[in-house]
Amino acid sequence: MRNPLIVFAALLLFVADANAAQPALPGFTPENLVMMNRLSDPQVSPDGRLIAFTVRSTELPANRGNQDIYLQSLGAPNTPAHRLTTNAASDSSPRWSYDGKYLYFLSSRSGSSQVWRINPSGGEAMQVTDWPLGINALQLSPTQARMVVAMDVMPDCADLACTAKRLAAGKTTGSGLVYDQLLIRHWDRWEDGTVSHLFSATIDAAGKAATPIDLMTGMRANTPSRPMGGDEEFTFSPDGTQIVFATRQADRSEAWSTNFDLWQVAIGGGRAVNLTAENPAWDTQPQFLADGSLAWLAMSRPGFEADRYRVMLREARSGNTRELSRGWTLSPGHLAASRDGRSLLVTADERGQVALFRFDPQREGPPQRLHGAGQIVAFDDAPSGTVLALATLDAPPDLFLQPRGKTELQRLTAVNANVLPATAPTEFEQFSFSGADNATVYAHVMKPAGFVPGQKYPVALIVHGGPQVAFGNAWSYRWNPKTFAGAGYAVVFVDFHGTPGYGQDFVDSISGDWGGKPLIDLQRGLTAALGRFDFLDSDRVCALGASYGGFMINWIAGNWPDRFRCLVNHDGIFDTRTMYYSTEELWFTEWENGGTYYDTPASHEKFNPSAHVQQWRTPMLVIHGEQDFRVPDTQGIATFTALQRRGIKSRLLFFPDENHWVSKPANSLQWHREVIGWLDAHLKVAAPGDAR
Repeated sequence: MRNPLIVFAALLLFVADANAAQPALPGFTPENLVMMNRLSDPQVSPDGRLIAFTVRSTELPANRGNQDIYLQSLGAPNTPAHRLTTNAASDSSPRWSYDGKYLYFLSSRSGSSQVWRINPSGGEAMQVTDWPLGINALQLSPTQARMVVAMDVMPDCADLACTAKRLAAGKTTGSGLVYDQLLIRHWDRWEDGTVSHLFSATIDAAGKAATPIDLMTGMRANTPSRPMGGDEEFTFSPDGTQIVFATRQADRSEAWSTNFDLWQVAIGGGRAVNLTAENPAWDTQPQFLADGSLAWLAMSRPGFEADRYRVMLREARSGNTRELSRGWTLSPGHLAASRDGRSLLVTADERGQVALFRFDPQREGPPQRLHGAGQIVAFDDAPSGTVLALATLDAPPDLFLQPRGKTELQRLTAVNANVLPATAPTEFEQFSFSGADNATVYAHVMKPAGFVPGQKYPVALIVHGGPQVAFGNAWSYRWNPKTFAGAGYAVVFVDFHGTPGYGQDFVDSISGDWGGKPLIDLQRGLTAALGRFDFLDSDRVCALGASYGGFMINWIAGNWPDRFRCLVNHDGIFDTRTMYYSTEELWFTEWENGGTYYDTPASHEKFNPSAHVQQWRTPMLVIHGEQDFRVPDTQGIATFTALQRRGIKSRLLFFPDENHWVSKPANSLQWHREVIGWLDAHLKVAAPGDAR
């Protein structure tokens, strides 16, 4: 289906004679994808007139992205956004002062990430902090000139200089790293003894920060959480006197624990108090309402990172805690208080979309659904409505305003106006079928660019990772169906058992059954798509996937070996035994397999791809990053070794400088060249025999 928001944008951006013959637009390319402007982090000013946000542009010669801060007027939505910062360094995390006079942000322009501020009317930015350590996150007080920031410190150091001195000394005393407990490495970095602590500091009239105060003194714990936590994990109280933050103790259990708790501390420092000690599972994203009541997201089952989040509320007057989301089957993704502090806004996966909902603290039960078409990447409430950073399968995030009490959206930005109207739009459709256990399973199909009715097109079946993530009407800068459609492929992707957005029972069903129901869903989903859409060529199909999707590609190689002309495996698991003993987040593999490998070896081995190598015969492209500590690179090397030893046509694409993802622009282009080239070599041929 065509997205009406994108169609509307195209009409705004260029006018053409409807009766004139129009040349066919080129398909969307990997180069288009890499060079897209990436909008994020919308922040509405205190008076509700302006939105600050960041845009990441790509500097291909330097092989990096660079962020700048923009302003958009809410009162003049048809006025182009104003670029506020233009420094060669990255500027990010714009945050408004409590009175709206200044916009504070993080910038590397001084050589390390520090806090700067600028007048929203323009002028030169001034440096607020000049500390010996870089700053990772920023929040500003709602009542005074004070900030809270995050910095990586040695937990036993008395000041920042101590940490800086120790880190510098470590560079001259030998390169060996010594550990006495896990975690020894996480995502893509080796642990160096530091933890991320929150610090508060006042800001004087001249805009200079005072000496920072450690709010987590004596705690060996990280806020924000590593590797991907942000400032959503800590918040100010309405009066600005308290900070509540989420953290997990970095002790010997860190590698297999998901026990994050909420802690409260005075803004001037002191002893932090654990507010959620009674819950041994995950507590996070604290948010205060205007009356001082505290809301947050909480899981119920320790060790399960894909458990359903519940919306919890601790009432300020009574101190009683209750669940607001009782009876709701979806799991919130992002929680925030409304503009007036009287209600709560959350996003959640919902049947292939990421929708926005509102909770009324006065009642329990399912929330009010506010918007649900596409993918709400971020949002911020304004007096006139809610500002949404909204994306679809056909376009990356842009800002829209949903006026209060209305369903129609007003477009505010078009940060890729130079790209999207110049490439062919991609038509997509969601469909459902009877999957494993006769459950209703949802999937999408996307037509190739330049689609001509009556023609047959080769098919890319993309298997999502996670496995507890969705692959629906959303935008991705890595696995983007639009790039495959632009290369002439029809794309099919299935939200198999384990995918969120269809109820927690559906999510739970994949644990302990990685190669069971999901494989059946993929088999039935592909069959359903081929029977429903006559433009899909059943003889020319390749399957592709990353992470869990890479595991499934290896599983398909041994358990569905004759269906595909080719396979693409990115960062996939080859051997479940060595995966358990080398991955960093043990809680994930232990939950999914019912315990440790040494206690439950049979469950780990039940869906071990390495046990089925003798059935492998399909050509496979293997991709892996050396800095991937989630699925270590030996898994990819072992996959390639098995293929080569079996004499199966195969290729290894190895990135020494990438982690579980491919993030560098030049590497992304190389990735797409290799993947699309692999598909071309096997699908754009007359018969399967030509590809073997």
